[in-house]
Amino acid sequence: MGLCFRKSITVAPGVKLNLSKSGVSCSFGKKGIRETISSTGRSTTSIGIPGTGVYYKKTTSLKKLGNIFKGKGEETKEKTSKGKGKANASQKAAESAQASAQAAAENAALLEENKARVEQYDSYVTAIKSVHKATDGYIDWEALNRDEIPSGLTKGSEEYKTWENLKKFSERVLEGDVDSYFEIIDEVKPYDDLLDYGSSFEVGTDRKDVLEVEFHVKSDTVVPNIELSLKANGTVSEKEMTKTNYYALVQDYVASTMIRIARDSFALLPIDKVYVHAVDSILNRATGHEDEITILSAEFGRNQLLSLNMEMIDPSDAVSAFKHNMKFAKTTGFKAVERILPV
Repeated sequence: MGLCFRKSITVAPGVKLNLSKSGVSCSFGKKGIRETISSTGRSTTSIGIPGTGVYYKKTTSLKKLGNIFKGKGEETKEKTSKGKGKANASQKAAESAQASAQAAAENAALLEENKARVEQYDSYVTAIKSVHKATDGYIDWEALNRDEIPSGLTKGSEEYKTWENLKKFSERVLEGDVDSYFEIIDEVKPYDDLLDYGSSFEVGTDRKDVLEVEFHVKSDTVVPNIELSLKANGTVSEKEMTKTNYYALVQDYVASTMIRIARDSFALLPIDKVYVHAVDSILNRATGHEDEITILSAEFGRNQLLSLNMEMIDPSDAVSAFKHNMKFAKTTGFKAVERILPV
C-alpha cells in the first residue's frame, strides 16, 4: 500500500485543519458528531455513539449541493418570473379588454352622434319642403261676433283672454274694414313662425276680399348646399349638393312656404283670394350687385286651396295647379317673372 501523509493542526477548540496528500480539509464538531469539508467541496458527516463502535457516515458534494440549491433558486426564480409573467399577462389582458371596451363605447357614441347629425339634417330638409303642412287655427268671426261665450271657456283663462281680445275686432272684420285686417295681422302675427326659415313678409291690400303678401325667400341662408349621409362604417359623408338637387329643394321650399302663407291668411281673415309673391336676391352680373326680383307669383283661391290634401301634395306641383308665373330650370333655378295682381 502507498505511503499516506496526514497532519492535523488545531486552529481552534473543536476545529482542526487537516493536511494530506489528497488536499486540505477542515474538521469541526464535538465528540460523536463531526463534519469534515475538503478543498474539493466534499462534505463528510460522521455520527457515532461513543464506546459502541456504531456510527453513521454520509458524504455529500457541496458543489453538487450548491448546484441543487442554485437550480432550486433558478427554478423558484423562474416560477416567480412565470408567476409575474402570468400576472403581467393577466393585467395586460385586463387593460387590453378595458381599452377595447372603452374604444367600443367611444365608437358607439360616435356612431349615435353621426346618426343624430344625419337625422337632424334629413329632418331639416324635410321641414323646408313641408312648411305647408301646418297652419294656424281657423278664426270664426261670425261666432266671435255673437254675444254668447263659447262653451268650455272660463273667465280669466288664457283662452278666454284671447277670445275676448279677438272679439273686439269681429264687427269691423265682418264689415270688411281693411284697417282691421292690418290690426289683426299685427296682433296675431300669423307669419312669425315662418321667420325660423329666415324669411320676411310684407302685407298689403285695399280690398276686403283679397290680400297680397310679399315673401322674401333668402334661399342662400335657408336651403343647404351640401348633402349628408351615413356611410356603412358609421362615418358621415358630406358632399356638395348637385345643382339639380339644390334647385329642386329651393323650388319646393318656395312653393311650400307660399301655400302656407295662403293657408294662414285664409284661416285668419274672411277673404276669397290671396296673392303671394316670392322675392329673392339674385346677383346681377352686369352691375355686380344683388337685385331683388320676383321669382314666383301665384293667385290662391280659398275653395281650391282648402280642398288640397296637404299631407300628400308635392308643393311645386300644387302651386303649378293655381294661376301662377314661374320660370324655372332644373340646373339654373328661378328667373325673374312678372307679378300676378288682383283684377
